[in-house]
Amino acid sequence: MSRTTRGSTAQKHRSKMALFASGARGACSNLTRVIAQKLAKALASAYRDRVRQKRDFRSLWITRINGVIRKNAVLSSFRKNLVLNSYSIFMYNLYKEQLVLNRKMLAQIAISNRNCLDTIYSYLNWELFFQNLRYRNSSDILK
Repeated sequence: MSRTTRGSTAQKHRSKMALFASGARGACSNLTRVIAQKLAKALASAYRDRVRQKRDFRSLWITRINGVIRKNAVLSSFRKNLVLNSYSIFMYNLYKEQLVLNRKMLAQIAISNRNCLDTIYSYLNWELFFQNLRYRNSSDILK
């Protein structure tokens, strides 16, 4: 039986890996074993950082929304017990009223058109005020 050599296949594989490492310095661009190690590490880092990027952007959006909410809470503190002065209460009331706005859209609104977010904030504030008023009236009826 004749013997087959894999020279051409291995060479294609090495040249494909060398294209990845073309801009590296020293052994990282010349030696096949080092290139393979760097390629594995780079792919692992790319995956990890894609996941981390989603996490970082979400925390950035939450920070932006919370800043605008707290500023509105200071400006409209005429009803101290009903003011939505934190991000978590704001988001809870947003979903309770079935307003479908995600954090990315709310953060974009907070940056570009703050009046629109003020309108949403005041709407939720009034809804909360009327709900508490209804509960107070219903408790008066029971007495």
